[in-house]
Amino acid sequence: MAGPIEIIRSLTERIAKAKLNGWLGEEEGLRVSLEAARNKLTALDRARNQNTARIADLGIPQIRKP
Repeated sequence: MAGPIEIIRSLTERIAKAKLNGWLGEEEGLRVSLEAARNKLTALDRARNQNTARIADLGIPQIRKP
């Protein structure tokens, strides 16, 4: 499975190749895919950061005599 950096790099290289060959539709489609991939990675980072912020330290329970 390719990691996020490899996916971004692959899309960037494919965009450059499409531009070089004059494949304007292909280039635009790849740019849309690249932007979607970046947005997804940003959303995953935000979700991961929010989950760690929700952890609560409840401490050690206090036992009281009735």
